[in-house]
Amino acid sequence: MILPVILSGGAGTRLWPLSRELYPKQLLALISDRTLLQETALRLDGLQGACPPLIVCNEEHRFMVAEQMRQIHIAQTGIFLEPIGRNTAPAVALAALNALSLGDDPLLLILPADHVIRDVERFQSAIRSGLALAERGSLLTFGVVPDRPETGYGYIRTGKSLATGVFAIDQFVEKPDLKTAQLYLAAGGFCWNSGMFLFKASRYVEELARYAPDMLEACRKTLAGKQADLDFTRFDEEAFRACPSNSIDYAVMEKTDQAAVVPLDAGWSDVGSWSSLADVIASDGDGNVLHGDVLTVDCQQSFIHASSRLVAAIGLEGYCVVETRDAVLVTPKDRDQDVKKIVEQLKRLQRDETILHRRVNRPWGAYESVDQGETFQVKRLTIHPGARLSLQKHQHRAEHWVVVRGVAKITKGEEIFVLKANESTYIPPDTLHRLENCTEHLLEIIEVQSGDYLGEDDIIRVDDIYGRSQ
Repeated sequence: MILPVILSGGAGTRLWPLSRELYPKQLLALISDRTLLQETALRLDGLQGACPPLIVCNEEHRFMVAEQMRQIHIAQTGIFLEPIGRNTAPAVALAALNALSLGDDPLLLILPADHVIRDVERFQSAIRSGLALAERGSLLTFGVVPDRPETGYGYIRTGKSLATGVFAIDQFVEKPDLKTAQLYLAAGGFCWNSGMFLFKASRYVEELARYAPDMLEACRKTLAGKQADLDFTRFDEEAFRACPSNSIDYAVMEKTDQAAVVPLDAGWSDVGSWSSLADVIASDGDGNVLHGDVLTVDCQQSFIHASSRLVAAIGLEGYCVVETRDAVLVTPKDRDQDVKKIVEQLKRLQRDETILHRRVNRPWGAYESVDQGETFQVKRLTIHPGARLSLQKHQHRAEHWVVVRGVAKITKGEEIFVLKANESTYIPPDTLHRLENCTEHLLEIIEVQSGDYLGEDDIIRVDDIYGRSQ
């Protein structure tokens, strides 16, 4: 049995301003009408012996992850919520220990949620090449066959052949400079380290016990405190906080004598920058990749992404321009790795643009900020059919709701009533209230908040079907 473990815990700031901490790149539709997470799950379709994936994500993304799997009709073995980020090695340890506790010892296929793989058949063929060795106890990684001298990835130098399509690992190599990367490409026998793995759960645990016993012990204690919460599994935060943070490569793969590599030539990309994203999307006759409402004059080899308005560009060559409702990024393609410096500046300034978009997803739907001032804020709420907000109240603000589409069921204090389009109600401070969509159609509300404090933490929840704490 193959248990795919999809790691979806990243914050994804290298594709800012589209990717934010609360809406990272794996949850975005960047190369098709499906998100990268959905594409990752769907490329497992038809892989013999594979069961539904186990997804590891963080607390803030849980409802978006669940909703995106529902949209593509993929069941999960489970959704594990990391209490805090501790890198890939502990996340996979929880998956392995949990499987073993259930009496299973599956092959774990470890897949980051934010990669692009264009040739699914070659991808699945590479997995099949490694199954026999993995069953016998080898720990496999998938090394991407390079097509250019890349300085942004670590490399793996392959050794002797162990089986058809599988090789011993001679050496893991850190990210090289350009000259060294050119030498690797010319010499052959080097692969990019992809961060994808295949090994038995028991073998991974054995190697952790040998090379990272403190991590393994912390993960055992973390697993002992697991609790079911709706469709999710929560873990003991205090125990996990004591766990060392490390990657699978550093914790195990670079130390074990049982590591092997399967070369993978399947159109792989980790879309780690705007220029790498442009490389995996079809361009026009001038080499431009254009998305959204974009007009150009004399532009070449540029990536221009418009999310919410017209973007017009003249005379650009080799540039990335990315527009969202609250930010615009302009950078030469060869400097797009410096986006992280902008993100660092924004964090130092405590700007919200690194954390969320104006549109914020919630388990019941989404809200979008329309306008705001010191004592007021206007939002547009979209509530899914059958969904409802928590029963709540606010100490510092009042709310005025106007229905613009659909039918709303309103709880206000002791009253329960229905509002239709063009009808409204006023919710005073300290009044328990709830908004519900009991119909099969979308509900849209314009919410006007007024008060001396408008933060999202001014919510006292009394009842919530989504299990969110106050």
